[in-house]
Amino acid sequence: MAWDFSSDRPIYAQLVEQVQLRIVSGIYPAGNKLPSVRDLAAEASVNPNTMQRALAQLETDGLIFSQRTSGRFVTDKEETIMELKTSLAHSVICEFLTKMERLGFSREEAAELVRQADTKEKGEIA
Repeated sequence: MAWDFSSDRPIYAQLVEQVQLRIVSGIYPAGNKLPSVRDLAAEASVNPNTMQRALAQLETDGLIFSQRTSGRFVTDKEETIMELKTSLAHSVICEFLTKMERLGFSREEAAELVRQADTKEKGEIA
């Protein structure tokens, strides 16, 4: 997963979101050690201080934790990760429904379009 930033929001906030996505998608599995701040910063092409700020926020949120001499680790609390995953999914769904309403579709019409797209995709794969 590439690090992708937009200019409309602070980089550290986008780093928080992208590390969250990497955790809920399993790129950074529960209980596993994260790469060092410097390694993450180099990979994302950002200042290490900016990455440190993002990781500090994730630590405050309880998604990661530090062990004094060992580095940072993803929480091993699966329920915390699942709550975040559900929350992120809810945000995506709400954003989708808002955009569909702006296009003039009702929620029912939007749901039907999703069903049709899913059926079409499954048909193309089979």
